[in-house]
Amino acid sequence: MPQDANVQFPSRKRRVLVIDDEENVRRLIRVTLAKAGVDILEAADGGKAIELLSAADNSTMVDLIICDIRMPEVNGVEAITYFRRNYPSIPITVLTGYPDSEMAASFLKQGVMDYVIKPIDGTKLLAVVEKALEQRSGRKAPVKED
Repeated sequence: MPQDANVQFPSRKRRVLVIDDEENVRRLIRVTLAKAGVDILEAADGGKAIELLSAADNSTMVDLIICDIRMPEVNGVEAITYFRRNYPSIPITVLTGYPDSEMAASFLKQGVMDYVIKPIDGTKLLAVVEKALEQRSGRKAPVKED
């Protein structure tokens, strides 16, 4: 996954909740976003993500949810429905290895911000996250130039 170390996000450390049953996918996202100064929360399925987001002040501190669709236990469709209903201000990006245009259209109608197909490269991931953080904060996220 190519990395773009020049992207830096706003002053308060941003936090992204990554939900994917594949440890290697979570690790790639974690490494890519950590280099851009983003804090990561991780969950291996939707149920664990719901528990994590409901704990303490996590719901007020999460700036973006990146969610896979096909997972054991609570799948991405169920988790996204829950998040849209209970945390409508948190942007959601779907990340899937099984693209489905009807499902993508349905998610976008539900307010999902982006629908990204795996494998995702670092540059694309950073662009998606930057767009979500801009939406969440209502201002343009600065990009560090060399």
